[in-house]
Amino acid sequence: MLRIAAAGLTALFVTASSLAHAQAPSAGALERLSAADLNALTDARINVMKAALQLTPEQEKLWPAVEAAIRARLNDRRARIASIEGTVGRARENPVQALRDRNPVEFMQRRADALAQRAADLKKEADAWQPLYQTLTPEQKRRMGELALIVIHEARDRLEHRRLEAAQDDED
Repeated sequence: MLRIAAAGLTALFVTASSLAHAQAPSAGALERLSAADLNALTDARINVMKAALQLTPEQEKLWPAVEAAIRARLNDRRARIASIEGTVGRARENPVQALRDRNPVEFMQRRADALAQRAADLKKEADAWQPLYQTLTPEQKRRMGELALIVIHEARDRLEHRRLEAAQDDED
């Protein structure tokens, strides 16, 4: 029974993470999902993770910091994606002018700032996880590791899918 529940939760986690955490959403993806939809997917992902870990009452006390860090990281990510979509949207309006006026140094600076923000968010999330992770049993750590592998596999699949789409766009 536990394996069936774990499989169901894993399926939900994978589905929610693919929709909520696509690295570069297709055009209009954020328009199709409202803020409420994105929040619901985030809630589902967090609930699946928490359910899979089967936290003890003592561990539950450490969970709010982890959840807050997860949500903060996702909110910052959504803001970065919205900013990128705005920039891409302006470039699409007049692509020739956008290419003519591009400044590679400014691009590198913007990219560095975005990477620094991502690094800071990930560090905050890791710091929030650390106290809880230290209290996990070997079985809980195993389940957390399996969830991480599923997420990594899904992210790799999404990246490969985007590469194939980009290659097809280049051929057209």
